[in-house]
Amino acid sequence: MPKKAKEMSAIEVRNLAEPGTHFVGGVAGLALRIKDTGAKSWVLRATIGSKRRDYGLGGFPDVPLASAREAAREARMKIKAGIDPVEETRKARSALKASQAVALTFRRAGEAYIKAHSEGWRNEKHADQWTNTLATYAYPKIGDLLVQDVQLPQVLAVLEPIWTTKTETASRVRGRIEAVLDWATARGHREGLNPARWRGHLDKLLPKPSKVARVEHHTALPASEMPSFMAALRGQPGAGARALEFAILTAARSGEVRGATWREIDLDAGVWLIPGERMKAGREHRVPLSPEAVALLKALPKHGETDLVFVGAKGGQLSDMTLLAVVRRMKAPCVPHGFRSTFRDWAAEHTNYPSEMAEMALAHTISDKVEAAYRRGDMFEKRRQMMADWAAFCAAGSKEKPDA
Repeated sequence: MPKKAKEMSAIEVRNLAEPGTHFVGGVAGLALRIKDTGAKSWVLRATIGSKRRDYGLGGFPDVPLASAREAAREARMKIKAGIDPVEETRKARSALKASQAVALTFRRAGEAYIKAHSEGWRNEKHADQWTNTLATYAYPKIGDLLVQDVQLPQVLAVLEPIWTTKTETASRVRGRIEAVLDWATARGHREGLNPARWRGHLDKLLPKPSKVARVEHHTALPASEMPSFMAALRGQPGAGARALEFAILTAARSGEVRGATWREIDLDAGVWLIPGERMKAGREHRVPLSPEAVALLKALPKHGETDLVFVGAKGGQLSDMTLLAVVRRMKAPCVPHGFRSTFRDWAAEHTNYPSEMAEMALAHTISDKVEAAYRRGDMFEKRRQMMADWAAFCAAGSKEKPDA
C-alpha cells in the first residue's frame, strides 16, 4: 500500500496549479492530477491484484476534496474485499449502454412497426388507420412507457374504457398493441409473453366482442327491388352513377371499381383482371364482364391524362363518398357495399347456382383451409353465365335460372 502523503486542506488543494500528480493525503494513493491544459481530476493509485492502477474518481472542482476522499475510501474497501473497482465501473457502464440500446418506448415501437410493414399493406389508408387508432387510444396511456414495462395493467388501462362502447375499435386496438409488442420482442426490446394476446389470456378478463356489440351489416336492397333501382340508376348522370352501376353488375367492392384502370380490362374478351395489390385478400381476381358491363364501359368517355376508368371531377380517382352520394340522391334505403349482399341473396334465393360460385364472384376468402387447398380453378366460365344472368335480372327481373 502506498504511503499516505501529508494531508492537504481544501484551500491547499484549490491552490495547486503545477502540472503533474499531487498526492493530497487522507487516503493512501489519493492524488489530484493536473494536465498541461490546467484540467484537474482525481485518481486513486492502488495495487489491484498484482497490477498497479490509477482509478479515476471524477474531475475537480465538481468533485470536492471531501467527496474524493470518501470515494477513495470506498474503493479501497472494495479492493480489500477482492473487488476490482475499475472493472466494476467498466461493466456498469457497459450494462448501461446495453440497456439504453434496447430501451424503446411503445410510441417509437409503434411508429417503427408501421414503417416496417406499411409497404406490404394494400394502401395508405390502412397505415393511416393504424397510426390514428394507436395515437388516439394507445399512446396517451402507454406511449411513453418502455415496451418492456407494458404489462397487463397497462393494456387493460387502454382497452377497458372503450371495450363495451367502441367494441370493434377496441378489438382492433388490442390486435395492434399485440402486433407492436410482438415486433418489439422479436427485435430484442422486451421478453416474456405478450400481455395483449387474446386467446387464453385477455379472453378470460374481457367479454367476447360478439357478446357486447351487435355486428352491423351493410344495409342492402332486397333483390326483388333491384330491377326498379337499376332502371332509376341508369337515368342518373355522372361518373359516380356509372361506377355504382358497374359495381353492381360485377358484384365488386367500391374501392376495386374506383381504382379500376383500362389496362386491367380486356373488352374483347370480356374480362376485368384486378391485381392482387388492389384486392382485400391480396390475390389476383378475374371478373367476367357481362354484355351489359361491356356496353357500359364502351360508352364511357376516355381521358388521355389518366388510365382510370371512372374519373372524378378533378381528373383523379372518385372519392369513397361519391357512390354513397348517388345512393342518397336516389333516396334508396341501402349503401353501395350492400349491393354485394343483394347479389348474394339473389344467387341463393333466385337461382340454383352453388354458393361457392357466388363466393368466388365476391372474391371472398375461403375459411375452410382444406377446401381452399383442393379448390384449384375459379369457375370462370360458369361465373360468366352467372354474371350475365345477374345483369339480366337487374335489367328486367328475369325468371329463376335452371341448375348451373
